[in-house]
Amino acid sequence: MKYLVHPLKLALVLILLLGACSGPRQQTLRGLIDQVENSFVPDSRVDQFNVQVSGGSPFLLTGETTNAEAKQALLDSLAKANISYIDSIKVLPSAELGDKIYGIVNNSVSNIRSEPRHSAQLATQTLLGMPLQVLKKDGGWYYVRTPEDYLSWIDSGGMHRVNKSEYLEWKSAEKLIYLDTYGFAYSSPSKNSEKVSDLAAGNILKLESSNGSYYRISYPDGREGFIPKSEATPFSDWTEDLEATRESLVQTAKSMMGIPYLWGGTSTKGVDCSGFTKTIYLMNGMIIPRDASQQVHAGVKVDDEKNWDQLQPGDLLFFGSPATEDRSRRVVHVGMWIGDNQFIHSSRQVRISSVDSTASNYDAYNTGRYLESRRYLGNMEGNIIRTQAMYDEINLP
Repeated sequence: MKYLVHPLKLALVLILLLGACSGPRQQTLRGLIDQVENSFVPDSRVDQFNVQVSGGSPFLLTGETTNAEAKQALLDSLAKANISYIDSIKVLPSAELGDKIYGIVNNSVSNIRSEPRHSAQLATQTLLGMPLQVLKKDGGWYYVRTPEDYLSWIDSGGMHRVNKSEYLEWKSAEKLIYLDTYGFAYSSPSKNSEKVSDLAAGNILKLESSNGSYYRISYPDGREGFIPKSEATPFSDWTEDLEATRESLVQTAKSMMGIPYLWGGTSTKGVDCSGFTKTIYLMNGMIIPRDASQQVHAGVKVDDEKNWDQLQPGDLLFFGSPATEDRSRRVVHVGMWIGDNQFIHSSRQVRISSVDSTASNYDAYNTGRYLESRRYLGNMEGNIIRTQAMYDEINLP
C-alpha cells in the first residue's frame, strides 16, 4: 500500500533533518566567529566585527566589520574546517558613501554619540579641523573613526564630508591651531564684528593669511573668519616648537581648573576624567587613547603600591577595583600627578586632590581605590601618536 505524505509535512521533516545535521557545524562556525573576534577585535570601541549566521549547507554569513583582516581570517578558518558558506559580510566603509569616506570636524566641538540619535549617550567629542574616517550612514548620522581609533556616531552638521582629493588638500594646507581655553572667530578683524563661531582649545583651521593683529582663517566647509593672533598660532610653528614636559603638562592641566564634568566630554567646554587627561596631552602634542581603561594600557607602569615618591608630574594615576576570583580588574577613573602629593582630575569639575591624609584636600575615596600609575613622557608605547602626525593615521584606500 502506498502512503501519500502532505507536501507541508514533508518540508517540515526536511527542515528538521537539515537542522539536526547542521546544528553541530553551526556551533563550530559560531565558535570560529567568536575566536576571530576575540583575536582581531578585542575592543569593540576601536573595531567592529558583527557577523550573523543563518541557514546551512551552505551557511549564509551576514553582517559587517571594520577589520578586513578579521573577515579574511574567518573565511580561511571556514575553508580549513570544510564548512561551506555564502559570504555576505560587508567590510566598511560602506559602498553607499561613494568616494566621500573622509570627514573634517566642522564645529568647535562636535558631539559623537554611541548610537545614531541625539538622545543617545555622549561617547566622546572631537575638535574643529580634526580628520575622521567615515564608515557608514544611517539617516542624518555617520559612523566614524576618530584619530585615536574611537568608533561612534556623528550627526551630519558636525563634520564636512569630503573625498580623497579634498581630504589631501586639507591635509597639505597651512593651518592654525587655537590655543586659548575658549573664544571666537569674527567676520572681520575686530572683536566688535559679528561672530562666525565659538572656538575651543585645540581647534584647527586653514590659515589663509595674516592681517595685522589677526589671522584670516577658513573652515572645512568654506566659511571664513578672523582670529586674534594672541589666541592662536600657525600649526607648523606650534608642532615645531612643542616639547611636552612635566611643567607644560601641569600648566595645561591647571589652565582648565573649574571646567565642569561632562560624561563623554573631551574639550575645554566640559570633560570627563579621561577626556581631561586626553585634552592635557593633546595640547602638548600627543593624542592618547580615549577611555581610562584604554589609557591604562599605554606608556609604562611606574607604580602600583602607592609609592608616591616614584611619581613625576605628568604621570597618570588610575583608580578602580582590583581583580578578584570571579571578576576582572576594573579601571573607572584617571587623574594626573602634579607633585607635592597631589593629582588633578575631573570629578564634579576639574580640581586638585591630595593623597596626603593630613591635607585639607585629601581624597580618601580615590586614594583607597588607587590601582597604578603610568608614564607617557618618553614612553610612547600603546596607541599614542604625535598630534602633527594625526592626518597620517587615516587609512587612505
